[in-house]
Amino acid sequence: MLQLTEIDRVVALALAEDVGLGDVTSLATVPEQEQGRAVFLAKATGVLAGVSIIGRVYTQVDPRVTVEVLVEDGARLTPGTRVAAVQGPARSLLTGERVALNFVQHLSGIATRTARFVDLVQGTGARIVDTRKTVPGLRALAKYAVRAGGGTNHRFALYDGILIKDNHIRASGGIRPAVERARAHAGHLLRVEVEAETLEQVQEALDAGADVVMLDNMDLETRRQAVAMCRGRALTEASGGIEEDTVRAIAEAGVDLISIGALTHSVTALDISLDWE
Repeated sequence: MLQLTEIDRVVALALAEDVGLGDVTSLATVPEQEQGRAVFLAKATGVLAGVSIIGRVYTQVDPRVTVEVLVEDGARLTPGTRVAAVQGPARSLLTGERVALNFVQHLSGIATRTARFVDLVQGTGARIVDTRKTVPGLRALAKYAVRAGGGTNHRFALYDGILIKDNHIRASGGIRPAVERARAHAGHLLRVEVEAETLEQVQEALDAGADVVMLDNMDLETRRQAVAMCRGRALTEASGGIEEDTVRAIAEAGVDLISIGALTHSVTALDISLDWE
């Protein structure tokens, strides 16, 4: 679940950006006493994420607005699905419209893309995981949307997991010294993951005692060989250039995890509208 404090923080920033000193169009055209009702309506097939944020938006815009959630996060949407209904002062409904839509469209886009990848690897045992390639300030929401789509979260940030990548290896003088220093610094509670681009690096990582080996930008046959080397010694994570037409074969190569930056960094928003009733 998302923490309300985190939701309210980003909602406040979004409203300050969008509304500023006031919604001059609604103030100028809609009578103050006018009441309204509208529904958030799916216009495309996808997976819902972020519906609870609609209520948090309208709580900050005008607590007199009531929000009725009609479909829960993780639900599969089809065109015409009624997601949520809002009712209250018409000006306030209009003022909160774009911010609420921006959140639910973006997060549902993430959930939808994640669900497509999860469906494609069904039955293989591989898990689809996200990365830190998120819109700055929205990581908690983006990772929540990945879970809504059936995916799994990788580390949240730099502080909660050790991932030794190519530049760390170069800066520390090699895989073994990097892993040894990581072990000494982090203790026994954090796993150590090492990025490898060749089978030689996979072997170095295993010999150094890595818990997880990231098989980065390898071809399919090399990944199969790497998985065999790591079996019983370390988890394997496939990464780099993974597409919908290649993910099944990669999963069938036997990897434990498949990390995909595109789940969050270049997602297409799901088409959802606010229709007046």
